Amino acid sequence: MFAILFSSVDVFSQEAKNDLLLNLSYFNNNNSYVYLKATAKTKIDGKFQLVKDVSVSFYINKDSAGNLLGKATTNDKGEAYLLVPASAKDAWNKSAKHGFVAVSTATKQFDETKANADITKAKLQIDTAEGRTVKVKVIELKDTAWVPVKGVELKVAVKRMDGDLNISETQSYTTDSTGAISAEFKRDSLPGDINSSLILVAKVEDNDQYGNLSVEKTVPWGSKFKYETNFYNRTLFARRGQSPMWLELMAYSIILAVWGVLIYLIIQLYKIKKIGRNPLP
Repeated sequence: MFAILFSSVDVFSQEAKNDLLLNLSYFNNNNSYVYLKATAKTKIDGKFQLVKDVSVSFYINKDSAGNLLGKATTNDKGEAYLLVPASAKDAWNKSAKHGFVAVSTATKQFDETKANADITKAKLQIDTAEGRTVKVKVIELKDTAWVPVKGVELKVAVKRMDGDLNISETQSYTTDSTGAISAEFKRDSLPGDINSSLILVAKVEDNDQYGNLSVEKTVPWGSKFKYETNFYNRTLFARRGQSPMWLELMAYSIILAVWGVLIYLIIQLYKIKKIGRNPLP
């Protein structure tokens, strides 16, 4: 009777663990390197919050020791990244389709959680044509041959410092029966680098079958970029010694006025002290 009572108290005294939600995404950039991203989050007080410091193990095809790709820990954004290593080349080349598995380590707050991502090998090809036309093609691997894919939605943009900018008013394109799309570049006045170059990027995002694909191409379609500096010019926020003349005159005038008053007061105090030492007869 007492054993049952104490065991019940012990069970209720333990804190209930929150549910950890784990999402796994596949990325193929420039048809040259592949990486995985696991995102961890949980629901607290009815709101989803990202979870950091979660250890995640990544596997190819199944979560067994022989298929381990590596481990990573989630950052402040709840994201853990892993570049698929060269050691997985043999497993990667065995099939045109693969399943990736992410497994989080159990902690005091969360139980072990798994996420899966099944993908078909695919890649993008990008080229340009006369008249500033961008051509992108989506192909997938079937058996040992690369074949075009119809009906895939993708975006074509220009890489910028604060994010990608679409090359026209069209937000996205869908591949035709040849697996291709054609888009017109309409950002004529967009500044390029010192060589007037821009970087085009074509992307397939969060596709259920192919994951995330991207490919880039540099083109000389930017307007000429000329760097100008105000380092040696007198401006309000310039370096020391290059402030506007009116500001320097104002500052020095105030300094001289303050010091003039202080010197005058010191002289008057000296005179008063001198008079105190030699009183009138």
